[in-house]
Amino acid sequence: MLSLTVEKRKIVGKLDEVRDAGLMPAVFYGPKEASTSVSVPLSDFKKVWKKAGKSSVIILKDGNTEHEALIHEVDIHPLSGEPRHADFYVIEKGKKISVHVPLIYVGVSPAVKDKGGIIVKVHREVEVEAAPRDLPHELTIDISKLVEFSDVIHAKDIVLPKGVDLKINPEEVVTSVSEPREEKEEAPTAIDMSAIEVETKGKEVKEGEEGAAPAGDTKDAKKAPEKK
Repeated sequence: MLSLTVEKRKIVGKLDEVRDAGLMPAVFYGPKEASTSVSVPLSDFKKVWKKAGKSSVIILKDGNTEHEALIHEVDIHPLSGEPRHADFYVIEKGKKISVHVPLIYVGVSPAVKDKGGIIVKVHREVEVEAAPRDLPHELTIDISKLVEFSDVIHAKDIVLPKGVDLKINPEEVVTSVSEPREEKEEAPTAIDMSAIEVETKGKEVKEGEEGAAPAGDTKDAKKAPEKK
């Protein structure tokens, strides 16, 4: 089981000083455990978090005391993307716990490969209940069972490890496949020629503009006086 060594923070509140030392501020708590402010090496936390996620139990080593815990919440810096604070939930010994476990989709669906269907992932995680040491890190969904567009995978079809119980409705659809959508061609917009003609006829054409009659060609224009 993965483990992290934590150290109680003597000074609470000066978080920048903790981070400048290469540590990450954190807190652990639980039903039988008081909230305790600690710090953990940032590099160690990132390695454990990557492997454990929020569904696998880890061991928090606090001096000579060990706690079984889950990484409950992680605060991420909006610019750097680095974790900057974590909450650890200490599990009560002898009790089962409920967590949301991610679903991993594997295989190739004939309905997608041969018929151009589209996989619809209704759920990307499901809630399960188990003893801390039996909790799975992830659950696998084999989409090769989706042969026709009418095929679906229900929650009851998920293969669960021993000691793990599903906490959602077994009949709930987890994954399905939909038919490809046909793109309709839009008909070209009809041009109202009469409207264009009306606009042209009603437009005042000035001398010098395109379409204007040359000076002297207008019937109503006055003739210049003849030179004597």
